[in-house]
Amino acid sequence: MRAILLLLALGLSAPVLGAESSVPLLAVTPGAGGQVIGVPGASLPWLLLFPFLPALLLAFTAFTRIAVVLFLLRQGLGSHTSPPNLVLMGLAVLLTIFVMSPAIKLINAEAYQPYLAGAMDFNAAAQKAAAPLKSFMLRQTRAEDLDLFVGADKTVDPRRAETVPLAALAPAFLTSELKTAFQIGFMVVLPFLVIDLVVAAVLTALGMIMLPPQLVSLPLKLLLFVTVDGWHLLVGSLIGSF
Repeated sequence: MRAILLLLALGLSAPVLGAESSVPLLAVTPGAGGQVIGVPGASLPWLLLFPFLPALLLAFTAFTRIAVVLFLLRQGLGSHTSPPNLVLMGLAVLLTIFVMSPAIKLINAEAYQPYLAGAMDFNAAAQKAAAPLKSFMLRQTRAEDLDLFVGADKTVDPRRAETVPLAALAPAFLTSELKTAFQIGFMVVLPFLVIDLVVAAVLTALGMIMLPPQLVSLPLKLLLFVTVDGWHLLVGSLIGSF
């Protein structure tokens, strides 16, 4: 994950930092009453970006699709607290690391380690680190979504990742991931919807209208999910979708 953090930091801060390798976030200067701590103008974009770094980091990876499908699964089961959010987020992060491992290894070997060793400057490391991630994002991005953000720019060739600007590729990739996640989620939720409808119809026919259908349908949905080895099928389908 630290390799992707490097990519995000390098890619987003390259226009700000230029040729410098780092920028101090705080500056301490002597003043009339002692030392004065201030914020340099060059570090202001960093301070504004820090609260959004986790969201930006995950938006560049497979996390969006995986997390949305997992939460739609829980919604389809009708259990709003089990599995808890922490478990689903942990599973989504682990699956994201597994799916992104080829790109992470390339970024680590070609950009992160040379940058740490001083064999590559800041801008060169940013360009090297961007290539594997942009290739992954481009494979998962629909042509119509990319056209929406690229517009009439004739210099962009979707078959060549280096010609696609990250500012256009990132929102196009995220839009495509949301669409794919909802498509997979629909197929996951549909069997549970059928069970809900059948249970509600049976209870109504029996005159048990005061009994909440969720109390009956939840055990049936859990039984169905366990019987077909749902977690194995779902995780395998999510990994295979990439």
